[in-house]
Amino acid sequence: MTEPANDRGEVGLQRAEWAELIQLLRRPRSVVGQTPGSVVHRENKLRVLRYRPRASGIAHRTPIVIVPSLINRNYVLDLLPGKSFVEYLVEQGHDVYMMDWGTPSAEDRYLDFEVYCDRYISRAIRQALRYSGSDRVHLLGYCLGGTLTSIYAAAYPERVATLTALAAPIDFHDGGLLSAWTLTRSFDLPGLVKAFANVPWPLMQASFHMLRPTLAISKLITLVDRRADAEFLRGFLATEIWGNDNVSFPGACYQRYIQDLYRDNRLVRGEFVLGGRPARLEAIQCPTLVVTFRDDHIVPWRGAARLHELISSRDKELLQLPGGHVGAVVSRRARDGLWRRMRDFWAQREADSVSAPPEQHQRHEEAN
Repeated sequence: MTEPANDRGEVGLQRAEWAELIQLLRRPRSVVGQTPGSVVHRENKLRVLRYRPRASGIAHRTPIVIVPSLINRNYVLDLLPGKSFVEYLVEQGHDVYMMDWGTPSAEDRYLDFEVYCDRYISRAIRQALRYSGSDRVHLLGYCLGGTLTSIYAAAYPERVATLTALAAPIDFHDGGLLSAWTLTRSFDLPGLVKAFANVPWPLMQASFHMLRPTLAISKLITLVDRRADAEFLRGFLATEIWGNDNVSFPGACYQRYIQDLYRDNRLVRGEFVLGGRPARLEAIQCPTLVVTFRDDHIVPWRGAARLHELISSRDKELLQLPGGHVGAVVSRRARDGLWRRMRDFWAQREADSVSAPPEQHQRHEEAN
């Protein structure tokens, strides 16, 4: 027996198919974050991971330090075997380090922006330099992690060989909904932090859901349509695990994040200070890759692309890709598209640094 036809004359799923879909949703949880590695530093909730180099050894002398968003788990970049950006980098011979912010608890409410953006990132870089023997790192930041790494590179340019900002908000007056909401007079920032201490992850997740209220039903329709595609289901369900495994935002850090970045837009205005140091984007002169996604509803691409405009680097690229904030990073096509482009960016600068100074150039690319 089938479901009755809808207004367009289409017939819904059969009951057996609904049962099949329910069973899919009840499948055992995928095991995420499987690339072998070890913890090389712990501090409060922070862990710094170093991934085990490939059997044939490390091919590139400059380590890569990955900084994820403060409010998301880092394993989105190490999702599943065959769908892991970290695994891919290790296979290419890179020495890879990843920050794991951990889960803040009540005593972390007073940890300020400097703790995360200055002290903790400095710890991760120090460990990468210690193990690799290099004097600088390739610094990669994803989403809010890209904001943190851009600020860090502006304050401490001598420690950064290259900067890669992946879907990173830079101009917070970008015309997006998150910008509009934080600027409303009814948004009582001090009251919110005082009430909750650490801003609860369900509250932040609700705001992201409101950016696209139909996203949940859209995902369900996609799941129904592609339920026979085992490879799609594997990645989809793993991504959903990550998407529902969020982290609360430490109160003091959140308050400065909203006030100085969203409300006052100090980073773009050249007024941001980190640990007493000016963090002006114009101070960034290292080779820089700025990656934006045209369909990103969380970080509008125009706001992310401002980094390319504001830095002083003569060796800089703006790579605009189709896709959304997460899908473009973990999709099937990412391996031969985005991942390869980032690999080539680092490999070229590594070769340049060994042989001769890189030819100064500037490229703005539109990838299809």
